[in-house]
Amino acid sequence: MPTRTARTAWNGGLTDGSGQVELTSSGVGTFEVSFPKRAADDAGGTTSPEELVAAAHSSCYSMALSKIVADAGGTPVALDVTAEVTLGPDPAGGNRITGIKLTVRGEVEGLDEAGFKDAAEKAKAGCPISKALAGVDEITLDAALEG
Repeated sequence: MPTRTARTAWNGGLTDGSGQVELTSSGVGTFEVSFPKRAADDAGGTTSPEELVAAAHSSCYSMALSKIVADAGGTPVALDVTAEVTLGPDPAGGNRITGIKLTVRGEVEGLDEAGFKDAAEKAKAGCPISKALAGVDEITLDAALEG
């Protein structure tokens, strides 16, 4: 399997500095980062490590769920997945990811609600990003079929 790369160029200190995150492997783009905006409610046009983790988790989870649905005899028509990643204080000092909420709404043929929720839970446990984030206190899931 391939290795993917991202690069950050940072200038200045934590509270007065800023940087640019480059998605190097894909060449998709470069995005501004800033600690004050990372810790604020309004991101102000910058991204953050937590948003990038959310993007990684929602996309990985979508792929895992589509496979598990198919393996269970269903046909995934459409999956809409949101990952909310929360940054909070670490009792040991500094900050940490304190929780992740996955929300998925699916249009799936061949599975009932119970079968879909079972597949959703298996995807939550089995996607590589979920496994990498196993140290997060809580990863919750809200799964439902549409229509």
